[in-house]
Amino acid sequence: MALSSLLLLLLLAAAHGAAPALGLKRSDFPPDFVFGAATSAYQYEGAVAEDGRSPSIWDAFTHAGKMPDKSTGDIASDGYHKYKDDVKLMADTNLEAYRFSISWSRLVPRRGAVNPKGLEYYNSLINELVKHGIQIHVMLYHLDFPQVLDDEYGGWLSPRIVEDFTTFADVCFREFGDRVSYWTTIDEPNVGPIGSYDSGIFAPGRCSNPFGTTKCTIGNSTVEPYIAAHNMILAHASATRLYREQYQAVQNGVVGINVYSFWTYPLTNSTVDLEATKRYQDFMFGWTLGPLVFGDYPQVMKKNVGSRLPSFTKSQSEFVKGAIDFIGINHYYSVYVNDRPLKEGVRDYAADMSVYQRGSRTDPATSEYVPTVYPDDPQGLQCVLQYLTEAYGSLPIYVQENGKASANDTLDDTDRVEYLKAYIGSTLDALRNGANVKGYFAWNFLDIFKFLAGYKIGFGMYRVDFDDEARPREARLSARWYSRFLKNNGISAQSEVDDTGHHAQQ
Repeated sequence: MALSSLLLLLLLAAAHGAAPALGLKRSDFPPDFVFGAATSAYQYEGAVAEDGRSPSIWDAFTHAGKMPDKSTGDIASDGYHKYKDDVKLMADTNLEAYRFSISWSRLVPRRGAVNPKGLEYYNSLINELVKHGIQIHVMLYHLDFPQVLDDEYGGWLSPRIVEDFTTFADVCFREFGDRVSYWTTIDEPNVGPIGSYDSGIFAPGRCSNPFGTTKCTIGNSTVEPYIAAHNMILAHASATRLYREQYQAVQNGVVGINVYSFWTYPLTNSTVDLEATKRYQDFMFGWTLGPLVFGDYPQVMKKNVGSRLPSFTKSQSEFVKGAIDFIGINHYYSVYVNDRPLKEGVRDYAADMSVYQRGSRTDPATSEYVPTVYPDDPQGLQCVLQYLTEAYGSLPIYVQENGKASANDTLDDTDRVEYLKAYIGSTLDALRNGANVKGYFAWNFLDIFKFLAGYKIGFGMYRVDFDDEARPREARLSARWYSRFLKNNGISAQSEVDDTGHHAQQ
């Protein structure tokens, strides 16, 4: 996207943070627009040592005490055992769609062996969703692959994973594709590699000084994130090509990829800050979407990263280009960006981007912004959706994660209701301005294990009591609001506070 086009979007965003339109209704959206909620396998299922599942990289990471609260996903929300009740809860909430991920360790725990119990679980879950008329959206890879592949060849750091991922995807397409039409290959290939191979805060926890935020014993922060992301792009393209060649004609499904998204405002209107904002978006979105839409990485990445950025051969460029049917985004907040001179010497991804960023104009500048609390900015989501539509060929876009954290014991989550109303409203504004957005998924349907925070905070519309072995679910205010919104009622937050009904418990 040219700077002039970016400037137009920035001008549009000048009044960001405005209140959402009152009386928001489901009927404001096209009939084919879908509303849902999401979870992911390791964060939701639990049962990590049951029915033939092999250890994943997150099992090794959490069991080594790497989480801030020393928690694990061993039980998590116990979705492996409670999925039938949860699907009924989804139906009671009027959910139109559900996005979940498939545990590679549960379905294909070792190379060449499909686990019958894992196959049975996902078939049962899918059938339950079909029975209740809930559209199914599957994420193939949500940050958790079998530990055996990391032990054998370093997982995403080796091109060997492309073949193994394609085989895993093939099993999913073959076994579930008669009922699943929406496939997302990989979650956040523009952020996952940073957490896993640069800062070390995600499994498998690799990093190198001075870039790691944890005590890593192995890794190279300057090159490994780029290698991992490169192999993810090749793996995505391989799985997509397989689907198109062997399954799409019969199953009529689509295959996309997910990216984490910020909207970025320039700290000032100076040319260097506008250029920094554009550079940030090239690093954030173009890192993944550039190859899949145009066949190569953005020029500024190639220039700043140099030989540390893997290159595509001519045949690889042709192979990855166009291997995408839709874009999924995970979006929560916006950042302010200003220029930072390109640092001399050893650099990692954040230094290569050469920007300072902050959550608000008055926050201190940092090269990496990972807040625990961030300001709401619904206008930012609208800008992201319009930017992606313009910059990447008007591909369909799904907001696959959007939500707000709160303390786990909170039931009257008025702040989350207001957040959802505002961000759904901004999605509608983007749609009316020409963004090709097709769906919205709240994160999360219920409380789960958090990759960054364990069980300290929750994003769920349903509360899960992690201190109770039965893991009971209880409706929060946001669940009741979302349910009524999907029934096509424009409901105010206060009326939900006053309504003590529909307090579903299990």
